[in-house]
Amino acid sequence: MALKKKADQQASPKKTPLHDTSGDAQRARLLAYLREHGSINTFEAIRLLNVLRPGARIFELRARGYKIATHLGVLKDDQGRLHRRVATYYLGTNAPKVAA
Repeated sequence: MALKKKADQQASPKKTPLHDTSGDAQRARLLAYLREHGSINTFEAIRLLNVLRPGARIFELRARGYKIATHLGVLKDDQGRLHRRVATYYLGTNAPKVAA
């Protein structure tokens, strides 16, 4: 019997529709967004990319070697309510400079 080739385990961001909730697809969408825009916050990741637990996907991307910085701040949700300690993630050198 011939050996079957395994599918590429890293999902392509262009081929991951929003209804694909696999970890690979969520990581690919998140990474593609960060590469294009430089940053994303928790609310945007959930709403725009259908990533339910952005912090978990960021953890996994970091484990794969991506340099992603986190800034915790106060942001408003879609209903205008303030939330404290909402994460905004920055890829590479896009992180804001914090005064010491």
